[in-house]
Amino acid sequence: MRFGRLLRLIWLFVPLLAFPAQAQFTSAELAERPKWEAFLKTSEVVSKEQLSFGQGVTEPWRLTLRQGDVVRRALWKDATGVRGGYLEGWRYEVAAYVVDKLIGLGMVPPTVTRAWEGRTGSCQLWIDGTALYRDQVKKPELAAEFHSDRWQDTGYLAQFFDNLIGNEDRHPGNVLVTRDYLAILIDHSRTFRIGPSFTEAIPFSEKTVAPEDLMRRLPRALVERTAALDETALRGALKGLLSEAEIRAVLARRELLLREVRRIVERFGEANVLY
Repeated sequence: MRFGRLLRLIWLFVPLLAFPAQAQFTSAELAERPKWEAFLKTSEVVSKEQLSFGQGVTEPWRLTLRQGDVVRRALWKDATGVRGGYLEGWRYEVAAYVVDKLIGLGMVPPTVTRAWEGRTGSCQLWIDGTALYRDQVKKPELAAEFHSDRWQDTGYLAQFFDNLIGNEDRHPGNVLVTRDYLAILIDHSRTFRIGPSFTEAIPFSEKTVAPEDLMRRLPRALVERTAALDETALRGALKGLLSEAEIRAVLARRELLLREVRRIVERFGEANVLY
């Protein structure tokens, strides 16, 4: 069984990797994204620590950044090329954040392109006060939270996003849980795939997910913004991050995704799916 297929099964059954609804960052936090983007690009690196393979397969660096009185941590990675049989790309980390902003998802931390020590890579704001879902879901006292409708609704959001960016690598180790049980999506270096498997199909569809577990509730505004994505604007926003083939693949998946949403709406009723 392909590793990606195994992770897809993990996504479906642990338990559905379902999360809370709407943007996971608050409106105030979303409004501060330009500030954090500038901070990530221009702040001073005051300490560094490379993570082990067990902590991150691309062995990224955890940096401590300082600008004036502001001190925050960030994750920097320059992975590119095939590693362990998979194509890794730091540019995809930045592209995932750009797409998140374009469709108004609000689940990916601020991420920018940054040169450091003579290399160029992605630099993502470290979200303090979070824990990995794979660790939290093992705690019996949190079982009710992780089986709630609120938690499940955001699983549908993550499915929607992963379908758009061609991500079959979502698993409990790349989802962060906040103190308020909101979900933050990280680690997108294996996204934006091309080829028939990612332009003629999407990772989460009626072929791979049971009807009751597939994008059953979605914000109407999210679907409308995705449908209204302007090709010119998309190309401009992703220039230098994705190739022409990768951008065409996003557009192809967008159509497949919207077709899947229409099918779900027809089956369950618009009032039961879109909110």
